[in-house]
Amino acid sequence: MTTRYPVLIAGGGPSGLAAAIELGRAGVRCAVVEPRTEVAADPPKAKTTSARTMELFRRWGLVDRVRAAAPLPVSYAQDVVFCTRLAGREITRFRNAFGLYAERRDELAECGQQIPQPVVERVLREAVAALPTVDLLLGHRLVSAVDGPDGVRAAVSGPVGEREVHADYLLGCDGANGVARAAIGARYAGGSGARPNLNVTFRAPGLGDDLLCARAVHYWVLGADAGGIVGRADLDGTWWTVAQNVPPGTDPVGLVRRLIGADVPVEVRAADPWEARMLLVDRYRGRRTFLVGDAAHLNPPWGGHGYNTCVGDAVNLAWKLAAVLHGWAGPALLDSYEPERRPVARQTIDDAAAQEPLLAHAFAHPDLDAAGPAGVARRAAAAEALAAKRGEFHSLGLVLGYHYADSPVVVDDGSPVPTHEPLRYHGSPRPGARLPHRWLADGSSLFDHLGPGFTLLRLDPRADAGPFTAAAARTGVPLTLLDVPGTADAYGAPLLLVRPDQHVAWRGSDARHAAAVLDRARGASHTSHPTPALAG
Repeated sequence: MTTRYPVLIAGGGPSGLAAAIELGRAGVRCAVVEPRTEVAADPPKAKTTSARTMELFRRWGLVDRVRAAAPLPVSYAQDVVFCTRLAGREITRFRNAFGLYAERRDELAECGQQIPQPVVERVLREAVAALPTVDLLLGHRLVSAVDGPDGVRAAVSGPVGEREVHADYLLGCDGANGVARAAIGARYAGGSGARPNLNVTFRAPGLGDDLLCARAVHYWVLGADAGGIVGRADLDGTWWTVAQNVPPGTDPVGLVRRLIGADVPVEVRAADPWEARMLLVDRYRGRRTFLVGDAAHLNPPWGGHGYNTCVGDAVNLAWKLAAVLHGWAGPALLDSYEPERRPVARQTIDDAAAQEPLLAHAFAHPDLDAAGPAGVARRAAAAEALAAKRGEFHSLGLVLGYHYADSPVVVDDGSPVPTHEPLRYHGSPRPGARLPHRWLADGSSLFDHLGPGFTLLRLDPRADAGPFTAAAARTGVPLTLLDVPGTADAYGAPLLLVRPDQHVAWRGSDARHAAAVLDRARGASHTSHPTPALAG
């Protein structure tokens, strides 16, 4: 039996589910094949959902469900604390780490959220299952795929055997060990961390706030005999640790007790050794097959950017694929996926890999926990040295500030390209950047008013939007006209064309070349460089 889908998604992790939601909400028929019938709670994998990913969840109407499902509310803690032991001494702290804020921020539509990846996956699975155009095929696996000029022929195995599936496009969201990467001949390049690590999930109900040196969302333990990151998985006694520089064969119970530094009962639920990998594929696509998420890049966990980058990939590709399948975009739009997303992955890997020399063992010292002057001096010196780790926890410049200024479907307006400054986010309305956020007078987010397709933001009521609306009507481009008067100075022009992924495609004051601008933004123009007229 042969089945046909416009899009086949191999893998139902965060990237595959995100792609399915983006496509399904656009009315594109697709199937997700995922070997796991249930999402295991252990190990918890990623724990940090970035502010940008939460903005995308808000865009899908899922942000409240994600926050409600999170076992650790943002209000509980927002800081990362460095300490000698969980029950030891605090050395220093980084406040509002990972974009965690208990109050509303002007630059964010949503703050970050600490939540185990399996919990996020369950919420996304429920959302996918509710979409009438998406088939969520749990217990199924992509066995092989042949990438062709007109489509993909795939073999999918399931509970009743193997069947052939034809798809117009295949999204390889099947991770490092999947088959999609081999189907297009793509290869990883990069390296691995020099030291072994051990992830441990454990129960310690006796480890309450009264024993802890401080309240934190993460604890970095700098013990001379055990070091790493420890955090609550919930408020009911379940914890996790990413222990660093752990020799093979280490007893996880003894390791956890050394990290805690107090005699409390410990029950280990899962223990998984691993090494950090910094890998990036040489190409993101074949002819009709695209690599998404971990199939395209593997990030070290420092900073918590891995799965968030995967979701960003999925959204970027899926809205473009929906536009092509609905007939209002050209094939050049799909060609923009790799030049937009591969540099983001490269920068994210590089920034995370820069933390490899700055792990817990680099700051450990026998005197850190001493009570006398030697201990006080050593902790002060460690706190000063730990300032080098600020970029791991304060990275809104990386999370929100990445851009697609060099994209073939973005119109360069000649303004300076934002420099990469991972620690600080300086919102830029330059084409290619995420539209700077603002709260409107009625308390709503500007992002809530953007349309499902392109949005023409009119910031001055005198600006003529007619050429854009006429060009969109002729070409079938879904275009929302959004008037936000009085903000032209903040955005540098009275008119901004915003893509479905909330990135700016064009900015200007002269709409006479609207048809050419729309052609560029929807991939119907093959011109490699914008003209001054388009940039106006």
